[in-house]
Amino acid sequence: MNINFEYHNVEASNRLEEHTKDKLEKLYHKFQMIVRADVFFKTENTSSDKTGMICNIRLSVPGPRLFAEASHEDFISSINESVSDLEKQLTKKKGKMMTY
Repeated sequence: MNINFEYHNVEASNRLEEHTKDKLEKLYHKFQMIVRADVFFKTENTSSDKTGMICNIRLSVPGPRLFAEASHEDFISSINESVSDLEKQLTKKKGKMMTY
């Protein structure tokens, strides 16, 4: 699996990349159909202190791409929620796939 990181209005961080890689590797071991992951980190000015750090993850898999987005007060929480959403989507997709 190939993982690409993009940062918008955020400084690149090895800690964020390592945390994301760990989470995505666990997903990959569970679902080998993942070809590539694109991870986007961005900040947004919001009126709430509990949002603004956004993590978008787009997975390339056979068929339509899967996408999840989360906004929290820190990137770690956003990453965790995005990966959790993707795991649900992958479980659903795997159940629909037919083996021939």
